[in-house]
Amino acid sequence: MEQIKRIEEIANSVLEAQNLILYETCWRKEGSMKILQIAIMRHDGTMDIDTCSQISEAISAKLDEEDFIPYEYFLEVCSPGAERELRTWEEVVDAVGEYVYVKLKNPTAGMDGVKGTLIHAQDGSLQMEYMVKAVKKKMDIAYDNVANIRLSVKI
Repeated sequence: MEQIKRIEEIANSVLEAQNLILYETCWRKEGSMKILQIAIMRHDGTMDIDTCSQISEAISAKLDEEDFIPYEYFLEVCSPGAERELRTWEEVVDAVGEYVYVKLKNPTAGMDGVKGTLIHAQDGSLQMEYMVKAVKKKMDIAYDNVANIRLSVKI
């Protein structure tokens, strides 16, 4: 079994008991230090540092029990962030009502990207509401024209 899959199984056993979701698991390197980064969130997309700390201790204990990672590493349990990527159609649908940034494969209405509120996601199509100066506008976007979509912080 692939190492990341085994780590994810262990993490999921801890997360499911706390009604949390595993967003991503990856190895990062900083200098000579290997970092096992596990990004988690609640079903509403939020996360806090106290929960990350509690989950980190629980996952660390389980990984120590299994002892299958043959080298030293640092475990980092974190939030996927306020501007996390929406990786699947289901995540996009769940983000309806949220402020997002959409990068387009082919420019539409003279724009290669748009920031605004995702007001609709259905049948492979998105509808965005965004502002140009003081005017509220809407744009329909085919999902297959989306290069990348992520949550965005509204300033």
